[in-house]
Amino acid sequence: MRMSFTEVVFFVFASIMVLSALRMITVRNPVHAALFLVLTFFSGAAIWLLAEAEFLAIVLVLVYVGAVMVLFLFVVMMLDINIARMRAGFIKYLPVGVFVAIVLLVEMVLVVGAKTFDTASAPVPAPEGYDNTQALGSVLYTDYVYPFEIAAVILLVAIIAAIALTLRKRPETRYQNPARQIRVKRKDRIRLVKMEGERS
Repeated sequence: MRMSFTEVVFFVFASIMVLSALRMITVRNPVHAALFLVLTFFSGAAIWLLAEAEFLAIVLVLVYVGAVMVLFLFVVMMLDINIARMRAGFIKYLPVGVFVAIVLLVEMVLVVGAKTFDTASAPVPAPEGYDNTQALGSVLYTDYVYPFEIAAVILLVAIIAAIALTLRKRPETRYQNPARQIRVKRKDRIRLVKMEGERS
């Protein structure tokens, strides 16, 4: 059985997505894990482009890929990670970064620049005036409204847990009390001392 070009591209993206997801959870280095996570998101976005779900693909790239980088930055800042040691060994991350960049480039060329799609096995084109964003919203808030609300509750619990873990008190860390700073008076901060003049 001969596969069409669209099916070949789908299996390539799906394989890359599965392998990068496995590497993301198996590597020990957090920088490598974040890079493999970005590769997983890009592969998922490419598969959604093949399924003519452009809105989902763009949202996945803009929201998740950008948010992952910001989240990783906050994780590095909040955890006790030796930044100087990471900068000193930054050249070690270059091969993985180049590999991820090359794979992303190949994926974008295959999806955006492909002109040899097999029209015989292509899906039926959508009718005029069809909006996949509207169709997604109507399905999401009717057939999948309960899973959607459960996911929202889980995300809310995760946010509260992250805030609680971040605001935990550490004995070796100095904290400021804004209430005490506001209640301070001038006599508590300034003390006038009378000194005798020096005699020559």
